[in-house]
Amino acid sequence: MATDGPRYTVVQTYDAFEVRRYEPYLVAETVVNAAPEDAGNKGFRLLANYIFGRNKGARKIEMTSPVAQSSTKIAMTAPVAQSASAGGYVIQFAMPREWTLATLPEPLDANVTLREVPARRLAVIGYSGTWSQSRYQEHLKKLEDAVASTGLRWQGAPVWARYDPPWTPWFLRRNEIWLELD
Repeated sequence: MATDGPRYTVVQTYDAFEVRRYEPYLVAETVVNAAPEDAGNKGFRLLANYIFGRNKGARKIEMTSPVAQSSTKIAMTAPVAQSASAGGYVIQFAMPREWTLATLPEPLDANVTLREVPARRLAVIGYSGTWSQSRYQEHLKKLEDAVASTGLRWQGAPVWARYDPPWTPWFLRRNEIWLELD
């Protein structure tokens, strides 16, 4: 599915997670009001339409990873990520590095916006398997507990990053949860 994604450097590795420093990157994003299980799929379709040519100039944009989902309570800071909130979920696709905000085609759908995510430091836990809420919650708790035990602090809502298409066998899927560190 993906050939490109945000660049990062691993700053430190702990037993349960790693700290990464992400460079700034561009995203196409949309806000979806749906249950957590449905938000990713609904947002994915809107963003896929944009990169497959539903934009001014009908230009196609290469798919990247991950797809991130996050709560609307915070400014979205992930490629394509998910998290819960009463206001909905922000779903994002990271744009390939060769594009700039000036060169990306304008979306035809007003629900799709483009923006730059600033550089930031994240605590990241990875896991394989299904995209179920229960697996997400299980790994989020592990990450929060592990980060807290190191004395590090985070801000905002977690970001759920998924790297593989739905047809990838569940046991081969790469998933991550990100917490933005203070």
